[in-house]
Amino acid sequence: MSNKQPTLIAYSVKQREGKQDFFRRIGAAFPHEKGQGLTIDLDALPLGGRIVLLEPKDDKAAGKPEGEA
Repeated sequence: MSNKQPTLIAYSVKQREGKQDFFRRIGAAFPHEKGQGLTIDLDALPLGGRIVLLEPKDDKAAGKPEGEA
């Protein structure tokens, strides 16, 4: 993988009754090296099968503490 900043951050989202949803960062998406599209690099897979991709925020390239989005 190149040293480029990610275009999107991949999160596994757990819905919690009566509380804010819990976002766990599980990877990132980068521009594809050979044209249009994205390459997704995952460090984990969500148990529920749901992945949410969000644009990175300025706080340490979206390295916010787990549980926040």
